[in-house]
Order: sequence, then structure tokens, then C-alpha cells
Amino acid sequence: MLNFDDYAAAIDEPKTARMEQRTKPHVKAQIQRAAALLGIDETTFVTSVALERAQATIADHERTILSAADREVVLAALETPAPPTDALRGVMAIHDARVAQGD
Repeated sequence: MLNFDDYAAAIDEPKTARMEQRTKPHVKAQIQRAAALLGIDETTFVTSVALERAQATIADHERTILSAADREVVLAALETPAPPTDALRGVMAIHDARVAQGD
């Protein structure tokens, strides 16, 4: 049996939500085979692998990795912001008017 980390097992809440999907027979057979090789059921396999991938996807979208040079550019812009352009002043005037009217 291969090593398997069940990421969903650590979540302490009842299993009340259902998920269903249709798939191709070949895909199902491979999932069944992988689960059997690990000695776990298909639901545990699919749920854990999907949760692991979901967490990685969310983490990738919640952070931005900058090079050292890019980080310096961002920090410099935050410390010394550029003066507002005419376009920004116009947009802010529209915003202020809408907020004052309660839109």
C-alpha cells in the first residue's frame, strides 16, 4: 500500500453535503484503481485529492510572489504615490457625487 494523506479527515464536521458528477468510464476505472492501490474507498480518494487541489488553487490565487526588484518597485510606489491624474480626479468626482446621493 502506498502512502496517502486524507486531507478531509482532519475536518471535524459531519458529512452532510453531497457532490455528484458524471465521468467517463475510463476515468472512473482509473480512480477506482488508484483508490484500491492505496487501500481506501473512491469517495475518500476523490474528496481528499480534490480538497488538496482546491486548497492549492485558493492559495495560489490569494498571494502574489514578486521578485526582489518588483517588490522594491511596489514598496516605492506605496511610499511615494504618483499624483492623481485628471482621469482619476474625474472618476473620484463621480464617486463622490453618487455617494452623496446615496446610489
